[in-house]
Amino acid sequence: MLKTGLKAGLITAVALLFGCSVCAAKPANSAPESQESANAAQTLRQMTNSNKVPKTLLDQARCIGVIPNMTKAGLLVGGEHGSGLVSCRTSSGWSSPAFFGISGGSLGLEAGAQNSQIVLLMNNQGKQDLLQGKFQLSAKAVAAGPTGSNYSASAGWKAPVLSYKQSHGAYAGASIQGSTISMNSGDIHKVYGQNVTARQVLSGKVQTPSQAQQFTNALPKG
Repeated sequence: MLKTGLKAGLITAVALLFGCSVCAAKPANSAPESQESANAAQTLRQMTNSNKVPKTLLDQARCIGVIPNMTKAGLLVGGEHGSGLVSCRTSSGWSSPAFFGISGGSLGLEAGAQNSQIVLLMNNQGKQDLLQGKFQLSAKAVAAGPTGSNYSASAGWKAPVLSYKQSHGAYAGASIQGSTISMNSGDIHKVYGQNVTARQVLSGKVQTPSQAQQFTNALPKG
């Protein structure tokens, strides 16, 4: 029994030592803000390179927001939450990205779970609403964005926000209407400093830090 106990203890010690050595050899994880920027950049490239989002609308957009992982789950009561980055056009090009979140809920006979990638295009009205720091995506404020195959430039851009969703898994009721967009002051302060506001970031008054550079590089040129 004693030998068995010693053997078990030795195996545990070796396992812990091996685990620590692996941890020591593993590169340090990037900051959450840097990872979110990288994920948002990847999502934006995937959804724009596939022509899912019409180039004409990308060129017209005053702001582009990306949520690389929006989770929606529910049983009787549904809910959704995600976070990402958004950048707006200025007289000198795209602004530094600001961090934002989107959340909401709905009532109904819903069951299941879904992870989605979201791209939001905002016209000038959408930009002004965004600069307020928080606004609700009502039925009039957001519409499903037309894809390259069914988009007609003559139709015009009516809703302040156009949404595009790429989903993995089935879920009944995938609309983001009723959700609320709010700026993530905590992450903005971490990256830009305690006295920097989302309005300052999106107005192009601060430089893009390394943590958000990947997202900036993925934005459409021109």
